[in-house]
Amino acid sequence: MKILMVCLGNICRSPLAEGILKHKVQQLGLPWTVDSAGTGHWHTGELPDRRSIAVARRYGIDLTDQRARQFRPDDFERFDRILVMDTQNCRDVLRLAQSDEHRAKVGLILDLTHPGEERSVPDPYYDDDGFEQVFQMLDTACEVMVSVTG
Repeated sequence: MKILMVCLGNICRSPLAEGILKHKVQQLGLPWTVDSAGTGHWHTGELPDRRSIAVARRYGIDLTDQRARQFRPDDFERFDRILVMDTQNCRDVLRLAQSDEHRAKVGLILDLTHPGEERSVPDPYYDDDGFEQVFQMLDTACEVMVSVTG
């Protein structure tokens, strides 16, 4: 299984989702590949946001091996599932899809915990206190992912 997490800048939410899922996959010994990307290019090559790094570290997860990158159309071929953080990310990714097969790979990550409700993971970039809440939301969704798919 190859899973790509996607948010806007690839420095807050999707790096957390990548780190959390990688951690769970490693603990379970699953042969999965997990990566993340952003729909925008602004932070390409940068480390995750220091607040994402800090909240992940509190739970024993290291994000410092990650670097931001932009989502590319060839990601549809490289990944089995593309989990986006919010409805705008979803629209942006789907706009690049070339086929129904590509579109079928894309879904909101919180559909794992709240199917059909189209819930978005809030962007904590402008709210220092939001990182813990985002971590917990993503941790729960990733737990569902490994229990259902693994």
